[in-house]
Amino acid sequence: MSDAVVFAQVEKRFGAIAALSGVDLSIRRGETVALLGPNGAGKSTAVALMLGLREPTAGTVRILGGPAVAAVRAGRVAAMLQTANLLPGVSVAELVEFVRTLYPHPLSTARALEVAGCTAFARRPVERLSGGQAQRARFAMAIAGDPELLFLDEPTTGFDVDARRHFWHGIRGFAASGRTVLFATHYLEEADAVADRIIVLQRGRVVADGSAAAIKAHSGGRVVRFQAAGVDRARCARLPGVSQVEVDGDRLRLRTADPDATVAAAYAAGISVRGLEIGGADLEEAFLALVNEQPDPKEASGR
Repeated sequence: MSDAVVFAQVEKRFGAIAALSGVDLSIRRGETVALLGPNGAGKSTAVALMLGLREPTAGTVRILGGPAVAAVRAGRVAAMLQTANLLPGVSVAELVEFVRTLYPHPLSTARALEVAGCTAFARRPVERLSGGQAQRARFAMAIAGDPELLFLDEPTTGFDVDARRHFWHGIRGFAASGRTVLFATHYLEEADAVADRIIVLQRGRVVADGSAAAIKAHSGGRVVRFQAAGVDRARCARLPGVSQVEVDGDRLRLRTADPDATVAAAYAAGISVRGLEIGGADLEEAFLALVNEQPDPKEASGR
């Protein structure tokens, strides 16, 4: 089977601004992929190309083996947008029933409502939905046509912790039968927990592409955390292996290439270590390291 998404040397320019520059990527069918990047990194442009809303300035975009517009028109692609308005004056079930009639091979209304977690409020008018319920209704609309490829834009905005957990349970169930899911999120813990793979964009280029574990390994080193009253940053920075020190009151966080040597030296130096924790970098730390190490093209060219 062909890949669900293929970008081959894709460039998208808006006048003098390069939103995407020579992007190569492929997403296999059945993968759940998180698309990450700071504002202005090119995420929205990449998704617009995947949905056929824009054409590349150069390069090739292939969706489900053909042009993006063809896949969307055939009902093989769907998107759940963060700010999409819901048609007032109808219930959630009526809205989903209407949407599914637009597709050639839709899910049943009951199944779409079940997967999206909308069954309990299916008869409720959409104008009476909470923020989290409205998001789940948008999800039900997005999957009503049983798409092969689903895009989710900040899907759990407005969710509490329990609602977020149930939402991703539904996504896993939807993806389990071979559908491809691509989502953009600012909740990095979601990307860490849910995605098979993470793609990071910065300044219009792919700067990382791999599993969450591989992305986190990029940041290098380990993290030592402990409490110690009256210890300054400079003293901790001189401990062996330490490359970065953060101080918050009496809480210290040290990035180190050799946590054993760092901790041993801290004790030997008479630092009163309490509540010692040693662990790896989390996805947020790796993400920040990736995006901050990318030079601004204008600065790199001396302009």
